[in-house]
Amino acid sequence: MPGFVREKKRITEPSMCLTSPVMQETLIHSKGNLHPTSPAFDKLDSPLLPGLPDDVAKYCLALVPRSSFPAMGGVCKRWRSFIQSKEFLTERKIAGMLEEWLYVLTMDSEGKESHWEVLDCLGQRHKLLPSMPGPEKVGFGITVLNGKLLVLAGYSVLNGTASASADVYQYDSCLNSWSKLADLNVARYDFACAEVNGVVYVVGGYGAEGESLSTAEVYDPDTDKWILIESLRRPRWGCFACGLNGKLYVLGGRSSFTIGNSRFVDVYNPEKHTWCEMKNGCVMVTAHAVLGKKLFCMEWKNQRKLAIFNPDNNSWKMVPVPLTGSTSIGIRFGILDGKLLLFSVEGDPGYHTLLYDPEAAPGSEWQTSDIKPSGLCLCSVTIKA
Repeated sequence: MPGFVREKKRITEPSMCLTSPVMQETLIHSKGNLHPTSPAFDKLDSPLLPGLPDDVAKYCLALVPRSSFPAMGGVCKRWRSFIQSKEFLTERKIAGMLEEWLYVLTMDSEGKESHWEVLDCLGQRHKLLPSMPGPEKVGFGITVLNGKLLVLAGYSVLNGTASASADVYQYDSCLNSWSKLADLNVARYDFACAEVNGVVYVVGGYGAEGESLSTAEVYDPDTDKWILIESLRRPRWGCFACGLNGKLYVLGGRSSFTIGNSRFVDVYNPEKHTWCEMKNGCVMVTAHAVLGKKLFCMEWKNQRKLAIFNPDNNSWKMVPVPLTGSTSIGIRFGILDGKLLLFSVEGDPGYHTLLYDPEAAPGSEWQTSDIKPSGLCLCSVTIKA
């Protein structure tokens, strides 16, 4: 499992490009002083832009390029609060200004250092993320909620003592900063997690004493609380989860009720608060991603085929993967612009990033792409803001 290592350098934020004179004047002053001199301007009930109705001001702020968000957050509390809200993403969507960036956890070729880096749809690197608080971990989970990256739980060693964690950290992609959220009820690692209908679920894994878990819980961002929900029928670990058609699907890994890797798929219905079970899942999944309304998987035993799951009829479709570089290359997935990217987890110089377009004409689905992380890809998430 990937682990965090403190990065050694930073990439400077791109220069700002603002068209509004009012916003330019405000941000120019804020660069030298993150706390404006006027106390009235820094109150949460102050106008977003003096002289403009708030609805107009919100639309103006939504037009600012994404690379300028951290600077905007330093102008005043009102701007910062707005940028952190779901309403800001809604305004950006209405204005047609949402930008899709890929956040990739990469490892150097020697396997000593890792860091999060940010790529846009052209493959341009924007920055490295600041170091996440807390100790280095493995066995953690990642997901995206309301335009923010969540890193959940995991396993760490402090002063020679190994322990499972209940910590949850949130990276705000707009403000380029980390904050701590409420702890899980049950510390765990090697578990499944996913966002479904605006909340986050964690399921199974190993507990603080190394015991396999069947417990599940859900996080409500409005209350910043984790609530235990109905447990799985059996403990499950090393699994993964995704949201499809408003339901939580848990696949892969192992279970105490099966010999070897589990083909069972546990499906949670949030409306009925119940679990049901299917028996046609994948085993030993090394990469997975949801694209559109389908789940894409790659199994360890067959890394030259994509397994595509359609939840509408609970069916799987196998798609051959073209050869590029080594035939034994390890793969991780990324999603950008409605397309599936296949990154290498091995340092094979002959490998070119493969791109799969499910909407392309038959025979034209596969292409190569110049989009590639600077190191070996451990995992990735896509965030629109």
